[in-house]
Amino acid sequence: MDIMQSSLEKHREWGGKIEVVSRTPINDRDALSHAYTPGVAQPCLEIEKDPALSYTLTRRHNLVAVITDGTAVLGLGDIGPLAAMPVMEGKCALFKEFADVDAFPICVDSKDTDTIVETIANIALSFGGINLEDIAAPRCFEIEARLKERLDIPVFHDDQHGTAIVVAAALTNACKCAGKSLDSLEVVINGAGSAGIAIAKHLLSMGVGNIIMVDLPGILADDVTYDNPAHNEIAARTNRDRRHGTLADAVKGADVFIGVSKPGLLTQEMIGTMAERPLVFAMANPTPEIMPDLAKAAGAYIVGTGRSDFPNQINNVVAFPGVFKGALAVRARDINEAMKVAATKAIAACVSDDRLTPDFILPDAFDRSVSLAVAKAVAQAAIDSGVAGLEVSPL
Repeated sequence: MDIMQSSLEKHREWGGKIEVVSRTPINDRDALSHAYTPGVAQPCLEIEKDPALSYTLTRRHNLVAVITDGTAVLGLGDIGPLAAMPVMEGKCALFKEFADVDAFPICVDSKDTDTIVETIANIALSFGGINLEDIAAPRCFEIEARLKERLDIPVFHDDQHGTAIVVAAALTNACKCAGKSLDSLEVVINGAGSAGIAIAKHLLSMGVGNIIMVDLPGILADDVTYDNPAHNEIAARTNRDRRHGTLADAVKGADVFIGVSKPGLLTQEMIGTMAERPLVFAMANPTPEIMPDLAKAAGAYIVGTGRSDFPNQINNVVAFPGVFKGALAVRARDINEAMKVAATKAIAACVSDDRLTPDFILPDAFDRSVSLAVAKAVAQAAIDSGVAGLEVSPL
């Protein structure tokens, strides 16, 4: 039985991957009076007087909403909010398993940006943070931006920023192995959707030298006007030499290829034209832009994919649980760029120099120390950058 069929059988067996569990036993009248009426009236009145007490008198301080409209689910595309529920449940299970953060799946039955924003804004008081998931570009950009303006809790689109954090951590350590520096790199990103654009922006904030974005129109350049506003925005910040052409043109002389696109788009011939000791992160799932054995045979020095059955899995699970744990710990109002940079550096540092090899550039997804290291770094960055509600991190 292959993994797809066995997973289906497991889902039938589980009947859902998460459940709500009471944190207090209610087995006599006294317990009932404390947990519910009449005693519960007092914490209600205290929160009415001071809304900040919702973080200490309820579970809000450790509760994240995992929200989708079902329009960009994994590699499956627009399968709808109901069909997205297994993924949202899985995300919630990962939050709990890797960072002891409680999370609740919410699938919104709308593709209208205004409706989605209003829906999330209207339920936000129940949560300490919002994790947007599997929402198609370019709508995801506007939804996140508008929610950040309206809400005083962190809003984080993991497909964008979680991916960017892990890619940047992988690139940091790959550069150590290859003897390259971030500020001298020429990086090609194939796929200028939500993940690709977020990766580009984050790498620029990390000090990467030059980035060339490639999408269906070819190389993006600021002397061309595109139908997609996000393409125009990122073109203005990348491709400093205003190069034009195809992916094959873009990778000539490049140090790094990052793929967040489709299977089979990068060829061995293209890798052969890249700079010395090229770094290839082919992250299309389940089939990458080039298979690792072919990339290595063509001269790639380090290869990473999104898959667990090859070395160097570039997996968001080493990022988002710790990012939210840290943000929640200090009641951050936002997850800003300083916090993302801190998360990137913390993940990279989890692989010590004596363990770092071309086949081991990221910590194992099951290394439970990673989420705490990330959380501590993120919490401190939130305090230092002025978006924390607490002055001292409890972590």
